[in-house]
Amino acid sequence: MLFQPAIIALLLASGVAVAMLAAAAPFAVQVIRQWNIASGSERQLQLERRTYLFSTLAVFVMAVQLVALLLFVFNADRMAEMFVGAMCAVGTLNVNPYGFPALLAQMAVFFLAAAWLAVNHVDTRAPDYPLVRIKYALLLILLPALLLSFGLQLKYFLGLKADVITSCCGSLFSGDAQGLAAEVAALKPAPAMVLFYATLAVATGLTFFHARTQRAGYLAAAASATAFVATLVGVLSFVSLYLYEHPNHHCPFCILKPEYGHQGYWLYVPLFAATAAGLGVGALQPFRNVASLRTIVPAAAARLAGIAAIGDASHVEAARAFRHRLADGAHLFLLGDVD
Repeated sequence: MLFQPAIIALLLASGVAVAMLAAAAPFAVQVIRQWNIASGSERQLQLERRTYLFSTLAVFVMAVQLVALLLFVFNADRMAEMFVGAMCAVGTLNVNPYGFPALLAQMAVFFLAAAWLAVNHVDTRAPDYPLVRIKYALLLILLPALLLSFGLQLKYFLGLKADVITSCCGSLFSGDAQGLAAEVAALKPAPAMVLFYATLAVATGLTFFHARTQRAGYLAAAASATAFVATLVGVLSFVSLYLYEHPNHHCPFCILKPEYGHQGYWLYVPLFAATAAGLGVGALQPFRNVASLRTIVPAAAARLAGIAAIGDASHVEAARAFRHRLADGAHLFLLGDVD
């Protein structure tokens, strides 16, 4: 199992990221303690030259982590055929106790990496690099998160055994299952629709408002995070019913499979991009009053807010399209009580 190409790529991506940030940690501490852009000393010049190198390496690490989440999910779905009882990525992730924690850790790293890239972007646009100390301090904070993600992935992949009989989405998202996922899937479609559309409408409005006015940045970021949760709830509770055209199939992973036209990627990629962009807006707000960033931060935050607004609006349209795929009779059946 460990020698699957996708698994090797994921472990290399996480391992190299940890190694690079660990190697950069002493330099990060040095920058935090000794950086002084107003100084013309030899030590400052050395720090500036080395900063270009380490910042480029850090950008590479963060960009790889963005792609790694997509590869992790794709690999989990593709490997389902290797395990007895697995029909989708849920079965693969259920092979041992580290599957879902590894996925959640990779998701957290995805959003942290996106926020760091936003901060680094505006810092490199300013002539005095005012956020150097802050972004290197953030790298030190990111290091434990990357280490945890790497450790969970390693435990998960080392624990994959072909002779294990696993359980698939029916045991996790059915009405008889226990846990938060089952409770969300059991929500009635009608109230879930209200929550879904209302939350996405607010998020779209706030992010568009920020893109036009550069105001309410924190609210726009909070709305994007809330819309992320509401979208996942909506997928579990009612969007999945329209996709599968079945009243009891709530799995959020089966829509990644070819028999459903890989529609899940068209749903999840914009979702994660919009959420990352919205969180990036929030990450930039503390620096909008820095003298050299007063024009840079608003422009960058407006672009990110625009991406978030487009992504959130696309989910409303996608959900509407899924609903209209069914005949009116089936539509009423799905909205009704299902025993």
